[in-house]
Amino acid sequence: MSKNYSADKIQVLEGLEAVRKRPAMYIGSTDGYGLHHLVYEVVDNSIDEALAGFCDSITVVIHQDNSVEVIDNGRGIPVDPHPTLKISALEVVMTKLHAGGKFENESYKVSGGLHGVGISVVNALSKELTVEVARDGKRYTQSYKRGIPTGKVKSIGESNKTGTRTIFWPDDQIFETTEFNFDTLSKRMRELAFLNAGVKITLRDERKKGKEHVFQFKGGIVSFVQYLNESKTPIIKKPIYLHTVKGPVDVEIALEYIDTYTETVFTYANNINTREGGTHLVGFKSGLTRVINEYMKKEIKGDKNVTQLSGDDVREGLVAIVSVKLPNPQYEGQTKMKLGNGEIKGLVESIVNENLSLHFEENPQDAKKIIEKCMQSARARIAAKKARDLTRRKSALENDTLPGKLADCSEREAAQCELYLVEGDSAGGSAKQGRDRNFQAILPLRGKILNVEKSRLDKILSNEEIKTIITAIGTGIGEDEFAIDKARYHKIIIMTDADVDGAHIKTLLLTFFFRYMPDIIKQGYLYVAKPPLYNIKIGKESFYAYNDDERDKILKGHDKSKATVQRYKGLGEMNPEQLWETTMDPQKRTLMQVCIDDEVEAEEAFSILMGDAVEPRRKFIEENAKNVQNLDL
Repeated sequence: MSKNYSADKIQVLEGLEAVRKRPAMYIGSTDGYGLHHLVYEVVDNSIDEALAGFCDSITVVIHQDNSVEVIDNGRGIPVDPHPTLKISALEVVMTKLHAGGKFENESYKVSGGLHGVGISVVNALSKELTVEVARDGKRYTQSYKRGIPTGKVKSIGESNKTGTRTIFWPDDQIFETTEFNFDTLSKRMRELAFLNAGVKITLRDERKKGKEHVFQFKGGIVSFVQYLNESKTPIIKKPIYLHTVKGPVDVEIALEYIDTYTETVFTYANNINTREGGTHLVGFKSGLTRVINEYMKKEIKGDKNVTQLSGDDVREGLVAIVSVKLPNPQYEGQTKMKLGNGEIKGLVESIVNENLSLHFEENPQDAKKIIEKCMQSARARIAAKKARDLTRRKSALENDTLPGKLADCSEREAAQCELYLVEGDSAGGSAKQGRDRNFQAILPLRGKILNVEKSRLDKILSNEEIKTIITAIGTGIGEDEFAIDKARYHKIIIMTDADVDGAHIKTLLLTFFFRYMPDIIKQGYLYVAKPPLYNIKIGKESFYAYNDDERDKILKGHDKSKATVQRYKGLGEMNPEQLWETTMDPQKRTLMQVCIDDEVEAEEAFSILMGDAVEPRRKFIEENAKNVQNLDL
């Protein structure tokens, strides 16, 4: 790694002209997501300095006026004149799109950042920005308004330190909101600290006195796995850590097995969460399956019923982090959430083969506990095969397992079809009568489905309600069986009562989809219906209110001895016409799409709220009790 990071290392690819016209192309959106992405771009520059070995401390401050300041102790952006543009390299980096030291592989072997657009885009989308650099014994600064320098780079004194300090004010002409969310930033800073062992990241919010989070994890991704498993019970003493550097590629893997049945694997490429996986995940999975099968055959006395473990078997109860750092990452798909570099698959697979095999040889107790768990999973898989076969739907006409339950629609184009999962036969009856039979199917559910967080797949597939849901949707279940293109509906809508039982059923269904059909959520197929809470009759007029505030607004403009307010406890209290008008008519209804914005937080929430451990759940309730808004006693 060269310490000679100077102006001739800065390459210019193109100008900044289009950024303000089409900001979403560069930062994803102009809503809260894009706003926070500005901070990530600035912090990513500091992280890149850490990856290069020149920075170990980053501070992020949200100021009272919603400006954000990022300070690091890296080398500082070069300030000497650029060899071809003849202006300060600092101004080049701040005002030219795709300008920086990341494009020649000497100053930075690896760099993060999803879009790779850098700090110049942050500058273009800020109404004001000031950057200050300490390097070569001096301090330099330059300020900008909407990306245009207000003056030249100037020296403002001496310094015995190095680093970069950036403060920016997001442009309210561009963004829908300029209010930063501390928790959103905190999640990303925590993740970056886990992925970059030893780097200290401080996040401070001056809008709330004394609010500060400091993240520093000497254990890196091992600490990450332990954090994920705080509310779980591991079956081995400590996580297994595999780390190899081959050429310019750095591969880190931490894994641990827990005593439950779900699989949790997070993958990263250059600190970016590759939510859709990619070549590093494929290599990890195949390497893991091979090593465990080889060890089982060599060291464990055979089970005549289990001669080969499947991928699902070896990943039951697995919690793992796979982090690769590589030059020139290639991402697939519109979302850029899937790593596409072909060489990474074989590299990760060989690293797992070599290092995990060695770990098993040196720690036979770990190996035996893991393999016994995998074999239990295989036995359950064999027992579940019959139940799984029953849920594989060839077509609506060929399947006779749903008489009287699924009221299907006549449309056969999946993109046009909707499936309502409805609580109870009473509401199901109203929904069947009130629906549009052309494109809306109704599946009434009797009672509460199984909590899949506490159950193995064979038990899950013996649950009648879950079997019915899987069969109706048509995709199958499990990695080897699931096929998103076989989904018979592109809108699956959970419609439950607005009471405690309804909320519980909704949560159980969300747990099922998150654990066993995550692609339904990732494809944007899962929704939650929002039925009204109140029907207000005033004379001959009838109004619907979806919350207490709406109810109060309606009542405010009318005489209350004349208003009749009905609080809906259940969907069954609405007649078919009312249910259609309020909750099922595409022209009038409100649907909430289920998304996974933060997989780490979602994983933690489902583990705490739906898992076996009582103490973490008690702690969660105590910490969040004061935030409850709708308490149904």
